[in-house]
Amino acid sequence: KITFLDTPGHEAFAKMRSRGAKIADIAILVVAADDGVKPQTKEALGIIKANKMPFLVAINKIDKSGADIDKVKSDLAQEEVFLEGRGGNVPVCEIAAKEGKGVDELLETILLMAEMEGLRGDPTKFAEGVVIESHLDKKRGNTSTLLVRDGTLKKGEYVVAGEVLTKVRI
Repeated sequence: KITFLDTPGHEAFAKMRSRGAKIADIAILVVAADDGVKPQTKEALGIIKANKMPFLVAINKIDKSGADIDKVKSDLAQEEVFLEGRGGNVPVCEIAAKEGKGVDELLETILLMAEMEGLRGDPTKFAEGVVIESHLDKKRGNTSTLLVRDGTLKKGEYVVAGEVLTKVRI
């Protein structure tokens, strides 16, 4: 299974992207074909490199007028991102997310990278992961979204997060 953590591209969310990099196994650097490499792209790339994360590039919006895939690839080379097919080893997928074009190739590339990186979970272990977000729900009480990195989490088991201990309800 693949779980996506989508962090906003806006510059104001740099800390959120940095936290996301600490828990992700593989990063996808998404670059819009009509916008190219922006300051936040460079900042995200810096986070990826600082965390020594395996990553791939998804060039999105290839269907839009003004899309210039070759310019994006050249701009990435200037940032020392050397793509497959251009003398490098960073996988690249060209997609049009709204149309679904290239998404199957992107998913296959992610799974191939995960296999090459040896990313495997053990479903027989107790769950281990991170809290992605939490809030107080009027009907359910304290609610959290968890990313289970290894093992299996079942209803009735307990979650420990910091100094908090709670039973899993659903």
